[in-house]
Amino acid sequence: MQTKLDQLKSKSVIVADTGDLEAIKALKPVDCTTNPSLILKAAQLPGSDAIIDEALNWAMALSNDARLQIGLAAKRLTILFGQRASHLVEGRVSTEVDARLSYDTTATITEARAMIAAFAALGVVQSRILVKIAATWEGIQAARVLEGEGIQCNLTLIFSLAQAHAAADAKAFLISPFVGRITDWYNAQLKPGEALKTDPGVDFVKAVYAELKARNSKTIIMGASFRTLAQIEALAGCDRLTIAPHFIEQLALAEGLLPQKLLPPTNTNDAPLPINEADFLVAMNKDAMASSKLTDGIAAFIADTVALEKLLEMRLSQKQPKASHV
Repeated sequence: MQTKLDQLKSKSVIVADTGDLEAIKALKPVDCTTNPSLILKAAQLPGSDAIIDEALNWAMALSNDARLQIGLAAKRLTILFGQRASHLVEGRVSTEVDARLSYDTTATITEARAMIAAFAALGVVQSRILVKIAATWEGIQAARVLEGEGIQCNLTLIFSLAQAHAAADAKAFLISPFVGRITDWYNAQLKPGEALKTDPGVDFVKAVYAELKARNSKTIIMGASFRTLAQIEALAGCDRLTIAPHFIEQLALAEGLLPQKLLPPTNTNDAPLPINEADFLVAMNKDAMASSKLTDGIAAFIADTVALEKLLEMRLSQKQPKASHV
């Protein structure tokens, strides 16, 4: 019998959720996704010195200002990890815009264009990159513009149907609903002795899948942020699933039947009217889970971006010539 990984591959596109280049090389996924947290982890792995030095040297060649060098190096490091990953997968690499721009449409568009230009200068064509943007209203509007220019986007941190609706309106290439983080939130609300009857994160992705497929949306749905193998197996048939390396390895060893759980609806509906900003914000404010997890997710990515910059600051100080004492 085929392993569960082989069965899953026949139902969904498998995406590696990691910046670890060695893991990507070993797993051979179709695509891979990164984010500030994963880049920070990858930068701390053994063997990362060369790519960090490349980013720092590039930044030092552009500026003599140490503070500016650190910011430039952090952006360059993200691009370099994406470039290396593009050589290891057949498909696309998701690379995230600075999370500090999540509420600034214009700045997000500018940074996304700069990222695509940086990749092109390194020989990575535009069609191999998904620009990853937090699904705030501002981020979704940036994706609308970028998609119109042929720059495909991955709208991430999806926790509500309002976000999914707006992303489909914007014709986003792909959205990433976060299974595990949703279930984490609901588990945290339980009183002692209570238990969830179903998995809210899995239920949410199923609802998004049903709604977008029913409206004939071309936006790809990629389940993300898994806590258990059971969550992954429950979404077999979702367009794509981005999975951490340790779960991919476990699936490769697991045997047993893995049936398809998600199927497109047989009947389709006309697309609903586009959601406007006011209705989007009202829906998010009424949904305590979605609003808190979106802001928490952005805050965590910002914190890890700052941590990466501190790591680079330390490495930059080691590269500076020591003052001589007479």
